[in-house]
Amino acid sequence: MNLETYTFIGVAIIILLLFYWIIRLEIKLRKLLGKRNCSLDDSIDTIRKEVIYLKKYSEDSTTNFKDIEKKLKKAISGNETIRFNPFKGNGSGGNQSFATALINSEGDGVIISSLYSRDHVSVFSKPIKNLSSEHELSAEEKTALQKAKESILG
Repeated sequence: MNLETYTFIGVAIIILLLFYWIIRLEIKLRKLLGKRNCSLDDSIDTIRKEVIYLKKYSEDSTTNFKDIEKKLKKAISGNETIRFNPFKGNGSGGNQSFATALINSEGDGVIISSLYSRDHVSVFSKPIKNLSSEHELSAEEKTALQKAKESILG
């Protein structure tokens, strides 16, 4: 064999290797493009648009979650009702009176109290700020507030 034969065989091997490499790249490209039968530029543009959409969706979702968290902090998350008889001993009233504490996770809310007797019912409302009130709380109201606070903490 002469030098021309070796050169021909070498070139043929290189051509076969390049042909094999092109076929593999073509197969990988078709897998990348999927069944859409479009160009690589079109696929990259579609992927870019989808990434932009997903980024915006993520930002919108984060904003929505923050808004929901703010609203949840203001929502009533602790409540407790204590029933009691304010007129022990004289037989009027029974355990029909109550004190109900309604508070949010920040400790703000209201206590609604009712004093029941045979002749009339009185209803009171006291605002709560940071788990305390400007108005004097009865023992039952304090108990309702404490239990409502405990229900928030778990």
